[in-house]
Amino acid sequence: MRHIARSLFAVLVLAAVAAGCASSKSGPPAANVGTIIPPGHPVPDTSLVDQNGQASSLASFKGRYVVLAQFLTLCQEECPLTTAAFQNMKAAVDKSGLSSKVAFVEVTVDPERDNPARLLAYQKEFGADWTLLTGTTADISAFWKAFGVFYQKVPEGSPPADDWLTHQPLTYDIDHSNGFVLIDPSGDERFITQELPNLHGQLSPQLKSLLDSEGISNLDSADPGQSYTIPQALGALSWLVGKKLPVPTG
Repeated sequence: MRHIARSLFAVLVLAAVAAGCASSKSGPPAANVGTIIPPGHPVPDTSLVDQNGQASSLASFKGRYVVLAQFLTLCQEECPLTTAAFQNMKAAVDKSGLSSKVAFVEVTVDPERDNPARLLAYQKEFGADWTLLTGTTADISAFWKAFGVFYQKVPEGSPPADDWLTHQPLTYDIDHSNGFVLIDPSGDERFITQELPNLHGQLSPQLKSLLDSEGISNLDSADPGQSYTIPQALGALSWLVGKKLPVPTG
């Protein structure tokens, strides 16, 4: 799975928002981190299914801030890094007392393989302690198209890696764009970045076991011009929720 960098749009920040930031709040994200989107861009209400086989959609999270990312459970290059980034961000949210107001959600780009049982296994095995969603091929395509997220099926490498769940050789891979989206409680998309997280080489053994050589390279030598750090991600979320979030240490 190759990292697919996309050009960021111009940052759109209302002057009133920037002027109204108090010292206890975080200012808007920098232009090199991602794109701020003004209110009035509702997210799709596509019917999806969670890791427990229950019907769900982004409408289920209205009233809460949502941190949304694309992923697949058989990713070997980027998604384990995103899972780790979410773990760090969620820890900061929990520490700040905002866990009831902020939801973390990942939606697959591999609906053919990522059924609810596989999502649940990934959640338990790799510590993805948040909502994981899948759906029909058509629904997943429509969902991600609304966000401008790219993905496509490509041949698996040679020799093929093994599926961590079934231990059978993989037959294909998915190239996809990266990053995350922030959604406000009214259901409007407010921020997007399509870069990799820069974890400075730090990753749990469980998640690191999923990485191939390209994934290890992404972990150890993330390009500062094409990646975001955990403090930057938390800064973007802090801006949206109106409260500075603590940056994890260690």
